[in-house]
Amino acid sequence: MSSTELFMHYVCTPAEAGDLIDLHDKFWVCNCGCRENAGECKQSRKDVCLMFSTETGSSGSDMKEITKAEVEEILREASDKKLVARPFRNNDFTDTDGICFCCQDCCGYFTENNEHCNKGKFIEQTDMESCIHCGLCVEVCYFGARTLENGKLVVNRDKCYGCGLCEAVCPVSCIAMEQR
Repeated sequence: MSSTELFMHYVCTPAEAGDLIDLHDKFWVCNCGCRENAGECKQSRKDVCLMFSTETGSSGSDMKEITKAEVEEILREASDKKLVARPFRNNDFTDTDGICFCCQDCCGYFTENNEHCNKGKFIEQTDMESCIHCGLCVEVCYFGARTLENGKLVVNRDKCYGCGLCEAVCPVSCIAMEQR
């Protein structure tokens, strides 16, 4: 993949997702197509495909308009359930039309790895001297950038998509997200 090739989806941090949401005043949600196809998701509810417009179609059903308070509840659940924010672009790739909140349980991007996705603006930076090698960040790194080898954390930054889940779970705050 070239660094200039754009795909429908890209990854962002939870803070970036909040900033995207703040740019809009109308919201719709529908079921995630992956969750519907899987039959049941062990990680979250079905209706987590957030849209800022009804122009770009979704792969899921049951689209309905929701309030800003309901959007904030989706954001809280995404944080609690460790879902990756994957905004999607409109058909012309000129604007962001919504955000999918994805997991490793049923989302096709992680389970089939046949869908392409752009990396986000940020990349992890781990202070290895402060790291306690607990492995919590490894559990939430759906991109495989973090592993434990012989009880020590190993980070492959080339695999980091910049979702920020590792930063959110670190008990000693030794992970920061920095500009890629």
